[in-house]
Amino acid sequence: MVGVRVEQPTNQPLVLLRETEGNRYLPIWIGAVEASAIAFAQQGTATPRPLTHELMQHMVEALGDELAEVQITEVHEGVFHAQLRFVSGAEVDARPSDSIALALRAGARIVCTEDVLDAAGIEASRDENEEVEKFREFLDHVSPEEFGGPVEG
Repeated sequence: MVGVRVEQPTNQPLVLLRETEGNRYLPIWIGAVEASAIAFAQQGTATPRPLTHELMQHMVEALGDELAEVQITEVHEGVFHAQLRFVSGAEVDARPSDSIALALRAGARIVCTEDVLDAAGIEASRDENEEVEKFREFLDHVSPEEFGGPVEG
């Protein structure tokens, strides 16, 4: 995963996933609250009370299970779908943004089907890879509050 950013000029947050062995990226537009949750998780920011995705992680642990992986399974008319896969064998359909926020907290891997990468992935050139590096630098200095979404209460 590369990270989260706000796309200009629309001010729409997106999460950018990177293929581990290849040059493709998968941009997924997400909501401001989910962008903040992902940014908090990436930066290891502690919150005074559990946010929704932290609560989900605590519930999974309290029930004696563990998130094994998140899989981005399909895309239909620009809408992505994901699945949470647990060590117990349980599988739960979920939005990719929620799934990614939970995976980052659980230390679970994030995978994507080849079909989704073929349909929505973007092949990166050398120049684009340099832009991604600039994006990574941006992530080192951005705070979750800058995504404009409310902090969950």
